[in-house]
Amino acid sequence: MTYSNLLKILNDYKEDAFANFQRKLIFTKAKILGVRTPVMRKIAKENEWNVEELLAFSDEYFEVIFIKLAVVSSLPYEEFVRCVEKCVSLIDNWACCDCFKAKCIEKHKEEFLPVLIRLFKNGGEFSVRFVLVTLLTFYVEEKYLPFVREYIAQTNPSAYYVHMALAWLTAEILVKYYDYGVSLLKENLLTKRTHNKAIQKATESFRLTKQQKEYLRSLKIK
Repeated sequence: MTYSNLLKILNDYKEDAFANFQRKLIFTKAKILGVRTPVMRKIAKENEWNVEELLAFSDEYFEVIFIKLAVVSSLPYEEFVRCVEKCVSLIDNWACCDCFKAKCIEKHKEEFLPVLIRLFKNGGEFSVRFVLVTLLTFYVEEKYLPFVREYIAQTNPSAYYVHMALAWLTAEILVKYYDYGVSLLKENLLTKRTHNKAIQKATESFRLTKQQKEYLRSLKIK
């Protein structure tokens, strides 16, 4: 697979109307061709063996970056870790960030903690969002709740996509570990905006009772 070949394949699948729609939702410096996600995942699947060449391709197009991330996320853990920080540096939008989920982390949670610490310290809106979404995906379980709490306490939610990820993470804790989540809210670890957004997201869940939702609404900051 060469870069020109990949662009030819992507151009065969591009949809101008879909590209215009995406540009209203995904704010990226890269050009958007308008290729559907299942198609990009299929292309990534067919090129999992080609990771080094793919990573060397230009980052001119959103779809190329997405395919790079999809391929890297399918790698065995050791190979994924070698690529993850470079890949996170490519992310400048929520769509690429939230789709960059490597299943190999599930079996290597302890080993991956230092990587999360480094990425969090690196800062940057989407580096921090990647950490928060990874915590949401793999670490919202009783064993890791104190660890996740530390990230919640340390995160500056001034950047919009960090704010939304932090609210999402807190809401997931409320849904899965309601009492612990309520205790987090009562600690006032979050800004007013993120605190209230977390409550809004949690109360939209079907997994909480009516009584739990009513109590959460009473904890909103006016």
